[in-house]
Amino acid sequence: MNQWVLPLVVRIERAAPPERTDALEAAAHAVLRLLDQDEWADPIAQWERIGIRKVVRRARGAEWRRALALPGISVEVRTAEVRTHPPVPLDDWPRDLQRLQVSGTDLTDSGVPGRPDPESAVLWVNPYLEMSAGKAMAQAGHGAQLAWWGSDERARDAWRDAGLGVAVRVASPELWNSLVDSGLPVVRDAGFTEIAPGSVTVIADAPWLRLGGFRPAGWGPLRAT
Repeated sequence: MNQWVLPLVVRIERAAPPERTDALEAAAHAVLRLLDQDEWADPIAQWERIGIRKVVRRARGAEWRRALALPGISVEVRTAEVRTHPPVPLDDWPRDLQRLQVSGTDLTDSGVPGRPDPESAVLWVNPYLEMSAGKAMAQAGHGAQLAWWGSDERARDAWRDAGLGVAVRVASPELWNSLVDSGLPVVRDAGFTEIAPGSVTVIADAPWLRLGGFRPAGWGPLRAT
C-alpha cells in the first residue's frame, strides 16, 4: 500500500530565518487548521488510514512563492511562516514541492521562550533527544494531531473559539519524567530519520485532555515520523 504524507513547508530566508520555537508552533497550528476544514477530507482520510507521516521542507524567495500558489493553508506565528498542503502519495509530490530541500532546517531560538498559558494546549518536547528543527516541526505536528483527536466536540469548539492556540516547549527532565506515564497523548517515532524507532518525542497536554474524557477508536501512543 502506497504511503501518504503531509507536506509542510517552512519559509527560511537567508537574511531572516525564523526562531525555532516559532517554527514549531506554526507547524502545529498549520496541522490543526488543516484538520479543522472539510475541503480536503478525502485525501486526509486516505492519509490517516495509512499513518500520519509528515515531511518538512524549506523554501525561500521564488520557491516560497511557488509553494503559496499551490493549494494549502499558510500560518504565521511571530517570526515563522509555515504552509501545509493536502496529503499526497509519498511518490507523487507536486513538482514545486518535490524540488524543495529537506535539510537545512537547523533553527535556533535567540532567547528562552516564555512560559505557556496553563489553560492552553502545550506540546512538550523530549529534553533527552536531539532533533533538527525540521524533525521537531513534524513531531509537533503529530502532537497537535493527537491533541485534536483526543478532544471531544465541546473541547474542540472551545479550542476553535480561542483560535486553536498551541504552545511548543522543551520539557524539563523532571516534568518530562512525570508526563511519560500520565496517560496524555504520546508521539512515538517510527525511526525513519534521526532518532531510534519507538522514541517518545512529544507529549500533548491540555486541561481538557487531563480530564480523561473522549478517546476516539484507535487512540493511543502514535508511531510516526
